[in-house]
Order: sequence, then structure tokens, then C-alpha cells
Amino acid sequence: MSKSTMTPGVSQNTVLQAEALGKTYAEGKLRTPVFDGLDLKVEAGETVAIVGASGAGKSTLLHLLGGLDTPTAGEVYVAGQKMSTLSDSARGKLRNSALGFVYQFHHLLPEFTALENVMMPVMLGGGSVEAASQRAKLLLQQVGLGHRIEHKPGELSGGERQRCAVARALVNQPACVLGDEPTGNLDEKTAATVFELMLELNRAQHTSLVLVTHDRRLARKLDRVLELHQGKLRELVAAEA
Repeated sequence: MSKSTMTPGVSQNTVLQAEALGKTYAEGKLRTPVFDGLDLKVEAGETVAIVGASGAGKSTLLHLLGGLDTPTAGEVYVAGQKMSTLSDSARGKLRNSALGFVYQFHHLLPEFTALENVMMPVMLGGGSVEAASQRAKLLLQQVGLGHRIEHKPGELSGGERQRCAVARALVNQPACVLGDEPTGNLDEKTAATVFELMLELNRAQHTSLVLVTHDRRLARKLDRVLELHQGKLRELVAAEA
């Protein structure tokens, strides 16, 4: 991205940034604050784990960073662009091109093959069928599913479905992948395999990774571990993580 299109104050090397971020849920007269004044900066190629107790707001934070939810205060910048100034259409295009998402449940479309599921972000971005197919086939081979491209999600194991979801998240070569407990629904051995695969592919593509996880053993393998506690983010030192 050229400097002329960057938001002032946001580094060209910063792929994801939150400034004074706040989120409060309202139901009638009841106000439930999740966090307030939260800051976060993720640089190109950096891997960041976010840990914390259940209900601390980790998934909410990830949804705000990914533009899937709207903050009640503060700003989120994706690839240097201020999300709040974009139209819904422009925000969707930026999400599709600059971000990849991997969830605890794969969210693959059951009526489509593995190949078609991975092709979809490219197609939604206006790419040709040929370009989408070539890129999707390459990634499916890299995640060990080259022999399963014509299989539908119901014909794949849990680990294979998650590997397919990882391929889908990376198919547009995003600046950052956001993972919300992507290994939380897998057994320990399969979880470790999928996790290492995510790291390997992200490093190969120089893609940043922000991962919400309850597994501190896995979190310690990332560049930084941040704990979300009582609405604040705190960086953990090695002994704490």
C-alpha cells in the first residue's frame, strides 16, 4: 500500500491496529462493558496469541479487529485503513483481501467440495475461476489435502476440515490471519498438527497471525502472548505465559 493511502499515524509495517478500543453491550437500560481504552498493534509477519479466562472478551476483540462487529469507542485500522470510515461494501472487500479467518468450527459450506470452498474468497474478490482454482489447489496440496480436493466437508475428518479452513483463510494471501480457537475442537495430536501447519504457512507467506486460544502451551510458540483480563491487554513474559 502506498504512503498516500495510509492513515496518518499508522506505520506502513503495521497490518492491524486498535486504538482506545471499547465495546459495551446494551440491553434496555442495562450496560455491560467488555473492555475500554484497549490498544493493540500487530506488525507484518508477527504472531500474537491472546489468552484469558472464558468470558473475558477474547472472541469479541477478534470480531472487532476483523470488522465483524462495531466498537462503541476507538478505532480499528486494517492494512492502514480506518474501518469506521469505510462503507459496508468497502469494509467487506478489505476484510476479504487483507484478512483471513479460522474458527473453532470450520464453517465450510457442506454442499461444496474442498476445492470450491477454498476458491470462494478469490471468487468473491472478483478473481477468475482459473486463478482461484490454481491458488486453491496449491494451498490444498500444502496442507496435505491434494488428494481430497473433490471431497465435500462431510467426507473429511475433523482435522482435514480444519486444514481446509486454514487453506481458505490463506488463499487471498492476506496481511493477517485471525484465529478464534482454531484447534479447540480437535484432539491434542491433531490440534498440534494443525497449529504447526498454520505457523509454517503464515511464516512462508510472511502473514501475521492473531490467535485466540485457551492452550497456553501452543500460545508460547508465538512471538507474543497477551492476556485479556478485566478489559485490559497485558503482555506476558515467558515465565507467566
